[in-house]
Amino acid sequence: MRLFLPAVILSSLLLGTSPSSVAADRVKEFRGTGNTTTAIFRVESPWLLDWRLDGDYDQMIALEITLVEAKTGRHVGRVLHTKRKGNGVKLFKSAGLYQLRVSSSLARWTIKIDQLTREEAELYTPK
Repeated sequence: MRLFLPAVILSSLLLGTSPSSVAADRVKEFRGTGNTTTAIFRVESPWLLDWRLDGDYDQMIALEITLVEAKTGRHVGRVLHTKRKGNGVKLFKSAGLYQLRVSSSLARWTIKIDQLTREEAELYTPK
């Protein structure tokens, strides 16, 4: 699922502010090419996971991201499973102390964790 934020850009133009002045705050950014468990990060509700997957092969790449509670190691859920290059975002409405388990094959991935305000989160619409 890909979420877009065109209303932020439109509202920033109407209000005379720059899009960066209404942008989310970066909590963490992770990059890699293999399997890993990320460093712990703390987020308040709402927050956004922004992912990008690239690789040298079109049909042999894969990425799976799982959200894990950092204190207990409890599996919260699978965030993403894809076998195609691309990117997307996922909106979360639960605060906590988390880690991500990332599994990838023949891929380069980037994951950004952004803190949002409630107003920013309301502007996101699924597409």
